[in-house]
Amino acid sequence: MPEGIDIAAPITEEEVKNLFHLWNDALDTLDSDAVAKRYAKSGVLLPTVSDVPRTDYDSIKDYFDAFLLKKPQGVILESNVMIGTNWCQDAGIYEFTMGATGDKVKARYSFIYKLEDGEWKIAHHHSSMMPEGMMAAAAGSSDESSSVAPISDAEVRDLFGLWNGALATLDPDTVAKRYSSTPCLLPTVSDVPRTDYDSIKAYFVDFLQKKPQGEILESYVTSGPDWCMDDGIYEFTMGATGDKVKARYSFVYVNEGGEWKIAHHH
Repeated sequence: MPEGIDIAAPITEEEVKNLFHLWNDALDTLDSDAVAKRYAKSGVLLPTVSDVPRTDYDSIKDYFDAFLLKKPQGVILESNVMIGTNWCQDAGIYEFTMGATGDKVKARYSFIYKLEDGEWKIAHHHSSMMPEGMMAAAAGSSDESSSVAPISDAEVRDLFGLWNGALATLDPDTVAKRYSSTPCLLPTVSDVPRTDYDSIKAYFVDFLQKKPQGEILESYVTSGPDWCMDDGIYEFTMGATGDKVKARYSFVYVNEGGEWKIAHHH
């Protein structure tokens, strides 16, 4: 096999959704090692109840040492799937029942899976609390298998600058056009998944009134043959008020028509 050529491993939308059950079954074992092994070697976990990014086996296992004491079991309420070359994404809303207390907790989630040594592993997992009491149903999927030029870690980080520059225009159309044709936006201050141009633009009509400008404080980059991911912590300064707001973020970019666009933003 010639080096540098990526052969796509086929996976269906239903199979992507079933990858969640492998992780959920690992939770059911109450064994933090079993759960941590569901993550890729360079996996990133941004948990619901921790501001500390977990970026290796030991730190991921450490998080689940505590979380598994609650005996959690999850169910997906809303799922949006995207499929690329040897990677796939499942993002939406899930609910956990804590067996130790009977409590139920809803959260927004995003899983990015990549094929590693012939097995689908979690390259990125971001879970965040629900900021609103309203939910909306939406779904979208995309199949991509294109060959594009490699992108460096620095170039991946520079993609944030394009989005931030769009924010500076205060034009919601300009911002919405930074997203791909099959996007998924899970905003900081809304639990409504935005999965098309119109709904993304509508979100930024309101958000841009705050005159936000962002700065990345921590960044973790992963790249594939036709996709790349940047996640970590950023801080916004709201020009309208001077307020500063920190948040965890994740961007997944895909190459669409020769241009890197945001396929997923959480």
